[in-house]
This record gives sequence, C-alpha cells and structure tokens, in this order.
Amino acid sequence: MKRRQRLAGGRDTRPSTPLSETLAPVLGAVRVRHPHADAAVIERSYATAAEWHQGQRRRSGDPYVTHPLAVAQIVADLGMDHHTVCAALLHDLLEDTEYPADRLAGEFGPDIADLVAAVSDATAVQQALTALNAAPAAAISARDRAVLVLKLADRLHNMRTVRFLDRARQHVKAQQTLDLQAPVADALGLDQLSGELRRLSSAALPSADCPATLCRQVLAVTTLLLPTAARTRWLQEWTGELGALPTCRARMCFTVHIIVRMPHLALILRRPRPGSLPW
Repeated sequence: MKRRQRLAGGRDTRPSTPLSETLAPVLGAVRVRHPHADAAVIERSYATAAEWHQGQRRRSGDPYVTHPLAVAQIVADLGMDHHTVCAALLHDLLEDTEYPADRLAGEFGPDIADLVAAVSDATAVQQALTALNAAPAAAISARDRAVLVLKLADRLHNMRTVRFLDRARQHVKAQQTLDLQAPVADALGLDQLSGELRRLSSAALPSADCPATLCRQVLAVTTLLLPTAARTRWLQEWTGELGALPTCRARMCFTVHIIVRMPHLALILRRPRPGSLPW
C-alpha cells in the first residue's frame, strides 16, 4: 500500500481557504443536475479528505487534497450524483492515509463507502470493465458506471499534471492512457473526457519516432525488482525484442506490458518452481 510523503512537522500551517469558497465550483456543478443533492455530506467529505491528507504533497508541491478536489470537480461537471462526488473527494483515503476503512459507512453511508472501496479494489474495477464490455453503456449498473467514471476522472487529473513526473514515467502513463483509459471513456460516451485524455497523452509522448534508448532505460530501471542474478539475462532478452519492433507505439506498448507483468515475474523468480516460467 502506497503512502504519500508528509512534510517535516506533519502539518500544513498555511492559511486555508474558507470551505464555502473552496467547494463553491463543485457544489454549483452538482446542483445543475441534482438541485436537491446533499451539500452537507459533500462538505463533510472534503473536510475529512483535507484532515487526513494534511501535510501530504503532490509532486508539483501542491497540497495533496487539491487532487481529490480536482477529481470531484471533474465528476461533478460530468453530471454525477452527490454520492459519486463524495467518493471522488475520499477516493485516496484508504490507500494513502491511515483512515480506518470500517469508519466509512458509519460516517458517509453505505453507498459512498462502497464506491470508495471499489475504486481502490482492482477486482471491483475489473468487474465494472467486464460489465461494460458485455453490454452497451446504458445497460450497466449505476454503480459500475460510477466506479469507471471515478477512475477516469482520477486519470484525467493525473494527466493534467503529468509534467511533474520524469520523462520515462510520463511516456508510460501517456501510452497506457491511450490504450486503456481513453477507450473506456469512448465506450461510456464521454467524448469530451476521452478527447482531453487523448490530447494530453499525445502531448506527453514524443512527437516523432520514440527513441528505443528511452524504452531500454525504463526496462533497465524496471529490472531492479528482479533478483540481481536475473537482471542481465532478462534485460538482454527484452532489449532484443524491443529492437525488433518497428514503431514507437509498438515499443511503448511492449514496455508497458513488461512493467505490468514485472511484479508477477519477480515473485516467480524469487520463489523458484520446477518447470518453465508462465510468461
């Protein structure tokens, strides 16, 4: 489980913006489609996120709570209900803070708690994707749609701030977004969101043919997860395959595939079994 780095001293002592001013754009967007939405629970969700993310920073240097707030704004602008907006404000609480998971339902109700837990659960996200692949977007459940919208909004804000990552990670995130998240946005009929994801991703990728040296550097860093004795062998094999690929897109896809599979390979290599590796 990842944890965000806290500032020395653990607390952000800068003067805070009044809650009503901070949340005004989000609440205004929610009320356009849901005039009777529960504003109080949205305010409590933001206050809880601000409290538990206090002292944490984004790579940009901004207070971390600016990220869930931005995700909530995206979700609200898409016309989602107040449960989904609250889940957006709370979506990193379970992964990035010490907030007790068993308090969610008691403080925010079962619907919001379920969405927050689902966004942090790869199985729940995969189930929502499977439902989307099996039926038209209009036929999937409101809960599955909300889970996917939350994941897309999270990725959209991360792509808006992708410049604060190192170049190699920018390229990997951008290619992954083009291959995975943008098609999901298309399937949900979120054309504007899909278009922005594609524009941001294309801008983060090299405009011309991607140098194979960049992909080799990414793979070399990735091999640090492997046992020392296995690194050279696997890096040589991967760079050989990389060199045979004809296009930038193919090389980036291959590199992303290796990164995704790396934890599984590392586990196998550290716990040897009889027979060949299931690659």
